[in-house]
Order: sequence, then C-alpha cells, then structure tokens
Amino acid sequence: MAAVKIRNEIRFLLNGEAVALSKVAPDEMLLDFLRLRRSLRGSKEGCAEGDCGACTVLVGRLAGGELAYESVNACIRFLGSVDGCHVVTIEHLRGEGGKLHPVQQAMVDFHGSQCGFCTPGFVMSLYALWMRNAAPSDAQIEKALQGNLCRCTGYEAIVRAARAISSYGKAAKDPLAMERAAVAKKLTALKDGARVEIGEGKGRLVVPANVDDFAGVLEAEPKATLIAGSTDVGLWVTKFMREISPAVFIGGLDELRRISERDGMISIGAGVTYTEAFSTLSERIPALGPLFDRIGGDQVRNMGTIGGNIANGSPIGDTPPPFIALGATLTLRKGNERRTIPLEDFFIAYGKQDRRPREFVEAVDVPVPAEGAHFAVHKITKRCDEDITAVLGAFHLRLAGDGTVADVRIAYGGMAATPKRAKAVEAALIGKAWSETTVEEAVEAYDEDFTPLTDMRASAEYRMLVAKNLLRRFYLETTGATVPVQVSRHEAA
Repeated sequence: MAAVKIRNEIRFLLNGEAVALSKVAPDEMLLDFLRLRRSLRGSKEGCAEGDCGACTVLVGRLAGGELAYESVNACIRFLGSVDGCHVVTIEHLRGEGGKLHPVQQAMVDFHGSQCGFCTPGFVMSLYALWMRNAAPSDAQIEKALQGNLCRCTGYEAIVRAARAISSYGKAAKDPLAMERAAVAKKLTALKDGARVEIGEGKGRLVVPANVDDFAGVLEAEPKATLIAGSTDVGLWVTKFMREISPAVFIGGLDELRRISERDGMISIGAGVTYTEAFSTLSERIPALGPLFDRIGGDQVRNMGTIGGNIANGSPIGDTPPPFIALGATLTLRKGNERRTIPLEDFFIAYGKQDRRPREFVEAVDVPVPAEGAHFAVHKITKRCDEDITAVLGAFHLRLAGDGTVADVRIAYGGMAATPKRAKAVEAALIGKAWSETTVEEAVEAYDEDFTPLTDMRASAEYRMLVAKNLLRRFYLETTGATVPVQVSRHEAA
C-alpha cells in the first residue's frame, strides 16, 4: 500500500473564508464550532439529535467534478467531517444591494416567522431547495421541510413563502450560483491527497486520504469509531456522552460513494447517502422511493449512508429488510481482502454482526426484481415523516404460471433483535395458490417466526397484528384491489 502524506489540520471554507484548524476534538460538533468559536449564532440548537432542523446549514462538496450543496444538521455533524468542504451559514445569505435574500424576504412578507427560533433553519432548507428547483411543487416544498419543526408559526405561511421565493429574485443570480466556479476551484486546491491526523489518545481523529488508506488505518486502529454520515454516532456524543476516539471520518471517501448497475444488480458503496441513492433506487425499484422519502428529513438523508444503516446492526434500520427481501449481498473488506455474504447472514444477534476485527462494510449489491415479480415495502410509525420505525415489512413475490407461489421472501424490522426473515410464513405460502385463503393460513405461522417486544414505539401485540396485516395488505396490492390501500393528501386533493 503506497505511503500517503500526513496533514495535521483540517481545511475547509466557511462562508467566504478559508479555515485551517490544527486543534479539533474528535467529538466536536460543527454547530458548537460555529456558535462558540466563530460567534455565528444564527444556527440554533433545538434538539441535538437531528430532528428539529434549527441548526440547518449547507455543506458543499465536490462530487464527480461538480459542486453540490446540501442541507445538513450541524448539531450532529462532526467538525472533523467537513475537511475539503464549503460550509454556508445563514449569516452568508445576502440579496442585491444590501437587501434581504429572496428566501428571507419571502418569509417576512408571508409571515413565516413568530418567535423566530426555528426560522434560520427553515430559511436554509428553503435556500437549498430553491437552488436546485426554483419552482417547486407543494409536495416538493413539504419534502424539503420534513426535517424542520416549528411550534408556533404554522406551516401554511412558510409554504406560501416558499412558493413565492422566485418572485423576489433569480436562483441563477444567487451569490452561491455566481461564485460556484470560484468555490469549486478553491475546494479542488484543498484536495491534496493527504491523510489528516490530529491529536492523540482520547483526542485523536483521522480523515483517511482514500479507501485504501482507510483500510490501512483500520488495520492499525481496529477499535476506531468509523463515522460516515454521523446520524447515529452523532447521538452517541450528544445524548450518551460516549467517547469515540480515535474517530475515523470516512464520509468524504469518493470510492465509497459510488452507485452503479450491471446485469440487473445495483452496487451501492457503503458511503452512498440516501439522497445519492434515491434516483437510481426509486427508478429501478420504485417501492423504495416512498420509503426513502420517509427516512428522517432532507438533512438526515443528505448525511446518512446506506452502509452505516446496515453496519450499525439496528433491528429497526430501514434498508436491511427490503434489501434482505430482494436477496442482497454484502461485501466486507479487511486490508486488501474481501468476502461476500448474504446480507441476512450479517445480523447475528442484537448488537452483534458478522464483522471481523479490522473489517468494514464496503458495498451492498441489491438485485433488481425480475419482470413480473411483486415487491413492496411498508413502514409503520407514530407520525408519517421523520420518525423511527415501529414495524417495517418487505415482501418479494414471484408467481408461477398457474398462479401458485413459486418463491417469496418476507423480511421485517422491529419484530426481533435483528432484521429477520419470516421463514415459517414463507414456507406456508410457497407452492400454494396466491389467494386470500392461503394468506390467512400463512398468517398463523407468524407466531413461529417472531416474538416481538413492547417498548415506547409499540406494544408486542400491536407489532404482531401490524406484521400480519402488512401481509394482507400486500396480497390486496398484488391482486388488483379496487379500494386504494393508501392515498396521499396531494392525490386526494
């Protein structure tokens, strides 16, 4: 493995300024840096867990030679992860001739703020939306604001402001648009191919130069905390005060952020975010589009990674059940050695995965359902948007020419200590006619597959009933039921 240069500082752009920091704690959050070390106090801390959006800032990074800006939660975004990026806070927004920015002026004129605590976050989320879509639909506006909570204004005024932004200015003339080429040039200059190493002991952080360097770093530091999107690890720090040193930040490794398709197999690098995966997966496996739209808000989807969702082994992770139902495989890497296993075999027990010392998740390969196959995934939560799963069911069915079940794979999250297949239910279906009678008989096998628990999200009895009802729902969806099983409010309107 070729030697790499070592750099002892992180470098990034903050608004219009170049920043180089040699003193960065591994658990220091971007929000704390902005407020405490730079007195940029427009971004607020409301929840410290990526829920409320009051801390929203934009982070721009080069991807495939293009500069893209995304909204992120600064409260759970580690400072060490912004090496080579452009951080934009609300203080950087400006209109022509010293006036308010179009997003800000629209919020004023349409009364989109009362107490104002959450307003900077709303403005930044709408700013990100406006730059990529100057004439969004109501559904697109609401999706962009899923990760922003307001307790006093009421969202209708904010939506009205969002509709009107382009009447106050043109996105193409926005400073970030006009300065894009210059900023991209500066970020390119920051990409020096060096590994970042700062601190030692409990204060150590590392930003590998590339994925091969990352494999070498992990060989030397097998107990390191690996941080990609930080939507999980961030809460380890803000809520549980856990020590994470040495922290290895891998979210900027381009080699892990690749997604491709070949021969009906979609290969997703472990560092691919939900946002980056959405286009390919929603087009090729349409049932995954609505699921991804309900994973956190835009800020979480822009940060959270597919590999992280798998690697943390949570029984309520949203991507493992559908990927298991589709027959996905996982590539694990240690140094230069790789092994591939069925994704379902990765999850051994609660908090225990088939990942050996110094090994990391490199990619997941997801088969596209064959023509004529049926695939569905349904997520049950207390509220529709930005909520953690209580039960998630994924169903993949292939029927024979005579209408019998040739093959079926059913997987659930929230029903066991790990994401788990309903193998007894599958066995009760295979070879039988795909009928209501068969489904009702198979429902009895759920007690063989699962013994769910009761917690703050749902009771055991509720989980079992929901799991059974999701199979019934899947049957209705695949047999041309005339009554829709779900209607969005935009469709109803």
